[in-house]
Amino acid sequence: MAASSWAKKWPSLLQQANISITDKQSEQLLTLVSLLDKWNRAYNLTSVRVPEQMLSKHLIDSLVIRPHLQGKRFIDVGTGPGLPGLPLAIVEPDKEFVLLDSLGKRIRFIRQVCHELKITNVTAVQARVEDYQPEQQFDGVISRAFASLSDMLSWCAHLPAAHGKFLALKGVHPTDELAELPDFTELESVHKLQVPGVEGERHLVIITTRG
Repeated sequence: MAASSWAKKWPSLLQQANISITDKQSEQLLTLVSLLDKWNRAYNLTSVRVPEQMLSKHLIDSLVIRPHLQGKRFIDVGTGPGLPGLPLAIVEPDKEFVLLDSLGKRIRFIRQVCHELKITNVTAVQARVEDYQPEQQFDGVISRAFASLSDMLSWCAHLPAAHGKFLALKGVHPTDELAELPDFTELESVHKLQVPGVEGERHLVIITTRG
């Protein structure tokens, strides 16, 4: 399935982004794009319509936060069609990921991908983040194009463990949003991300809760 012409650009993108993965993981990621392209025609899961663009805008854009994942349990809130959770779960099989979204069609897609690619470290949950009560909190709460920082932190305040962190993928440096962080949080760091094939800036904001 991954032998499509658009897949030929994948090795170069990985090299440009300095991402090292196994051949099997690479094949799984390309199959993920094929499945997303197929489902997208019927279910409108993403506004990115071209598989070649999905390589950068979805796969690489997800994988660049991999070095910042500390711990074992993560939740991707407002995951959409499993981004960045599915790519991260593929390349980090020893970590656990809960992928949460309120729309059933997105959760059905994620479950189908996990079935076809034999991904065993993902739990797909259909729920509003405010209503989701996990049995165990998370080392990291991840969001990508989900909400403002203030809303994300307020809605997700019950999700991180005591040492847990919020990891928010943003475009331009969110100066205004950072000035309005809730009192129970504090900024740890902001990382400018290099995402080959994607125009515009990308940043990862890491926020901790006050002890």
